[in-house]
Amino acid sequence: MIASVRGTVTATGPDHAVVEVGGIGLAVQCAPGTIADLRVGQPARLATSLVVREDSLTLYGFADDDAKQLFELLQTASGVGPRLAQAVLAVHTPDAVRKAIANADTAALTRVPGIGRKGAERLVLELRDRVGPVAIGPDGAGGVTAGAWPEQVRQALVGLGWSAAQAEQAVAAVAETVDGETPPVPVLLKQAIRLLGRTR
Repeated sequence: MIASVRGTVTATGPDHAVVEVGGIGLAVQCAPGTIADLRVGQPARLATSLVVREDSLTLYGFADDDAKQLFELLQTASGVGPRLAQAVLAVHTPDAVRKAIANADTAALTRVPGIGRKGAERLVLELRDRVGPVAIGPDGAGGVTAGAWPEQVRQALVGLGWSAAQAEQAVAAVAETVDGETPPVPVLLKQAIRLLGRTR
């Protein structure tokens, strides 16, 4: 079991990063929000979970141990594999996921691509008593201050290889879609990447 990796980030992509550890480059599947905090050429530490299949070994990486533990817990629910568990953490912060499950907020859970109403109800039913403490706050620490996200998304896009001008355009386009409560940064970053993908 590879519980964590620490080394130099040698490459990043929309859904993965390569971290060089002892001369070996490890490909780690990460959510956009995790990749946003990585910089090529800089050291990084990722909590990891190794998923073993008959035909593959896949390493999933997370910013901290809390996200990794929730990733592993989500997979104990019926019908939830590693990709879906990571999709949940790409859309919501760990605290927001716990709050949604604890409060039976199926609407929040169905915002994750691949989770329908029945799937959300199953997550609540199977994990409600096992998600641990829930953050106290009006948004369960799942939101982001309105003024902070554009710079975070802009930096992440530049870190992923787009030019500053492209990043600026994508942030402006995403800002036009934000109405009312601001979604988490990973969700906004995903929107920006989708927009830029069309123009490549």
